Amino acid sequence: MSTDPFPSINPAVVTCGLPYANGNLHIGHMRTYVSGDTLSRSLRKLGQTTAFVCGSDMHGTPVAVNAWKEGKPPKEFALSWHEKYKQTFLGMSIEFDNYGHTDDEVNTLLTREIVRTLDASNHIYDKDILVAWDPLEDQPLPDRYVEGVCPHCGANARGDECDDGCQRHLEPGEILNPKSIITGNEAEYRNKSHKFFRISDFQDYLQEFINRLEGTTNAKNQPREWIEGSLHDWCITRNIDWGISYPGEEETDLVLYVWVDAVVEYISSTKQYSDRVGSDLFDWESTWKKNGEIIHVIGRDIIQHHAVFWPAMLYGAGFTEPRAIMATGFVNLNKRAFSTSRNRAIWVDDYFSEKFDPDLLRYYLVTVGSLQDDIDFSWSNFADKVNGELVGNVGNFIYRSLLFAHREYGGTPNISVSENVSKRIQEAMMEFSDSINKYSLRNSALAGTKLAQYGNAYIQQNEPWKLKKS
Repeated sequence: MSTDPFPSINPAVVTCGLPYANGNLHIGHMRTYVSGDTLSRSLRKLGQTTAFVCGSDMHGTPVAVNAWKEGKPPKEFALSWHEKYKQTFLGMSIEFDNYGHTDDEVNTLLTREIVRTLDASNHIYDKDILVAWDPLEDQPLPDRYVEGVCPHCGANARGDECDDGCQRHLEPGEILNPKSIITGNEAEYRNKSHKFFRISDFQDYLQEFINRLEGTTNAKNQPREWIEGSLHDWCITRNIDWGISYPGEEETDLVLYVWVDAVVEYISSTKQYSDRVGSDLFDWESTWKKNGEIIHVIGRDIIQHHAVFWPAMLYGAGFTEPRAIMATGFVNLNKRAFSTSRNRAIWVDDYFSEKFDPDLLRYYLVTVGSLQDDIDFSWSNFADKVNGELVGNVGNFIYRSLLFAHREYGGTPNISVSENVSKRIQEAMMEFSDSINKYSLRNSALAGTKLAQYGNAYIQQNEPWKLKKS
């Protein structure tokens, strides 16, 4: 990793937060994936060697719970959504260099290798903790199998996160008034032995890391409170029969917490891309262990996982740290965040059913506001922005220019560009480059729209159809 401006001599990896393979994607999800795709394309335009990778998050209780509701095995259920996501991304012109999933052999082996390395370095230890348990059914209730009250803000929360309130990650045993989502029974807490990642070992490192981290302001400022406070060690196992078994615990129900193998998929997906194209074109190992420019594009609800847990895991296992984290704000509907689990969203399938071109939504999501700001979606605002800016400005300039060139010259005329026009084009290119280096996708796009505005004004002022006649 370097701090040199892009294009860097080091290869870059752009990743997006993995979608849980448990339901349809909505346009709030697309803000993250369109942003990652836009960044990857932009870096390549600057001459930066870039791999754009992602994958489906197959494990964890979100998948297991929904599979149970549909009466399907978790793997079959998750694979069906994985295939659906690949088609959705293609439909939105989101072009990953590799799109894998967390249950494949590459990710399973690499996750276990990293965990073994951390364990051998004494960064993992055993500890008895309180685990939510359904006493009537005599079964554990990990993460989203239980709902209750957030101990930090008092909002309704799921077992592993306060999704409707303060957005905090919740450890097992923290949630108040727990109830099983399966039976509705009141849960009790029982002592169980689990594995903990000794993240407190990395407090000094994380304080230095967050100071050099690039990206959006929220991804740098939000974690400071956690890092500069008292870091609590992280429980990395769960009692559930779906996931990657903890190394050496294959005969028990102890599996790795979904957030361990999910982030490792970034490396695994890069490896799959490298294996396919050859290490001469892209070497995953040197990129992730020596000199890569790693950029994560995520939703702001998972900053803690990417700016605290993940860098500590990477550092402890001998991998390079992220250079930048870009955290997108939420897309809201009537001032409330989209939510797949709560069926509150505008779905991508609904957008496709209207026969809209993907570029319309892509433009809207990139330019409607600063990447880290929340936005409130409405169809009327979407139409105004597309018609006023994309059609009325950019489309108008392209149409007028190409129509005139075709009609009067039969193609692009062989003429020199005036000094003023050439200077304005160079200024737009510099503005584009500067914006990408500042991780401002909106400003990079506006560099193009402002150039189109200049072009429209130039045509109107110079009236080339009159000059051609004279």
